[in-house]
Amino acid sequence: MRRLPKSLLLASLSKPFLRRNREPLPLLRPPPRPLPRVLPFAARTLAAPAAPPPEAAPAAQSDGLALLEAAQLREAADDHQEALALAIKALEPLQASHGGWSLPVARTLRLAGAAASRLGRLTDSLDSLNAAADIIDSLEAGDAEVAAVGAAVHEQLARTKTAMGRRWDAASDLMRAMELKAVFLEKGSLELGNAYKDVAEAYRGVLACDKALPLCLEALEIARNHFGGDSQEVAKVRQLLATIYAGSGRNEEALEQYEIVRMVYERLGLDVELSLAETDVAMVLVLLGRSEEAMDVLKRVINRAGKESEERALAFVAMANILCIQDRKADSKRCLEIAREILDMKISVSPLQVAQVYAEMSMLYETMIEFEVALCLMKKTLVFLDGVSEMQHIQGSISARMGWLLLKTERVDEAVPYLQSAIEKLKNCFGPLHFGLGFAYKHLGDAYLAMNQSESAIKYFTIAKDIINATYGPKHEDTIDTIQSIANAYGVMGSYKQAMDYQEQVIDAYESCGPGAFEELREAQRLRYQLKIKARGLPHACFPANSLPTKFQDRE
Repeated sequence: MRRLPKSLLLASLSKPFLRRNREPLPLLRPPPRPLPRVLPFAARTLAAPAAPPPEAAPAAQSDGLALLEAAQLREAADDHQEALALAIKALEPLQASHGGWSLPVARTLRLAGAAASRLGRLTDSLDSLNAAADIIDSLEAGDAEVAAVGAAVHEQLARTKTAMGRRWDAASDLMRAMELKAVFLEKGSLELGNAYKDVAEAYRGVLACDKALPLCLEALEIARNHFGGDSQEVAKVRQLLATIYAGSGRNEEALEQYEIVRMVYERLGLDVELSLAETDVAMVLVLLGRSEEAMDVLKRVINRAGKESEERALAFVAMANILCIQDRKADSKRCLEIAREILDMKISVSPLQVAQVYAEMSMLYETMIEFEVALCLMKKTLVFLDGVSEMQHIQGSISARMGWLLLKTERVDEAVPYLQSAIEKLKNCFGPLHFGLGFAYKHLGDAYLAMNQSESAIKYFTIAKDIINATYGPKHEDTIDTIQSIANAYGVMGSYKQAMDYQEQVIDAYESCGPGAFEELREAQRLRYQLKIKARGLPHACFPANSLPTKFQDRE
């Protein structure tokens, strides 16, 4: 039986393929020629205006600034609808008095964008904030007031994009906001340290650990200077650093950071934080192959934590993972049952946290071939996360797993919408070349091939091949398997020339892998022979791979 692909959630601990040729965001670009631009919310243009009549300018300036101030007061009072209306109303007089490409107009557009975002008008918010960002980039570089407004604009852009599920783009906006803060904040200041930490968290969230690491180290240094090495504040930054190390595969360094965090929390008497930190320690020990030590740590957590506490449930889930690895399935299931009993009581209090743990539990059931239980938990998780746009990365991962499981259990029609949803969400969250997206495209191709829609299957297999090859290289088994899928699809269509071309690519790839791929190479050559006789119309030909005799299916 062919191995199961890695779960996307588990795979988030590995380093992703990052988008290449991504232009770095400059701190402040040279000012562009101020071309007219359509403003959001109204059919007006943002342009460099002619000088207003002398008697009109003071009145317009007074009216515009007064409206902006009133809008700020309404926004502070959480009256977002009125704040938005006042901000829109302020734009025309401010353009008349200060010019379209001016700082007051940028401030007004930022406020309008923030209010629109809180009202759920995310597209309007994005339009307004992008206009504000363009104005900021056209103004004088290095000016502290411009940089302060620009930082606020890009922070709000990050919030809006996160609400839209565009976490990858949001991370770049947070980076830009931090660069702008460096213009007006003192080097080494606590606020700048928090900005470093925020950007590091954002990049860690989209699996860009190489970008997150230097930022987190900078945040750690600043926090130590302000709070001292044994403080809770520094411990929190160390926990982030540990997750970044783990995401980069540097597990020894991750363990070192977690051990420091554990000692700090123990010294401060923070039992809940200590239990969560020790659970993290156990999971890294598992990655290092030190399962018995990990079990001892988890037993300590279970004995310390409250009987119905979330940290106790998390410890049982971690213990179930270890038992599953040790092939002690009955014990693993019992741990998961205990965790579910605890979590079911916590759903109304913290549904999002519970949903994330359910997602982890579902993967363990999947690993133990308990597909129906896994699907049930996954559906439950998606219900909890429905409408929570900030959790689209988890929704996308769960949808991809559900699509694959439904495909595996021959419920193809049900699988397709889950896979399509996964592709949309994963692309927004992690960019167009994330490895998990490649597998989602591959499985969608499998689904279309099963429905005899070979052309659609080839389309998605081809996209999957490009992503998986870019991530793992041409000799990786998943890359080669995707090429084989393309050959199969062309074979089903009767396009034997194209099928043969891709089958030759499969053979070349296995030949380049050396003696370790002898069995796979022999099978690929057998399929090539079957293709040749199929092309000649001989009735006993057996192709593609999914129609092989039983003995070959069993071997796979």
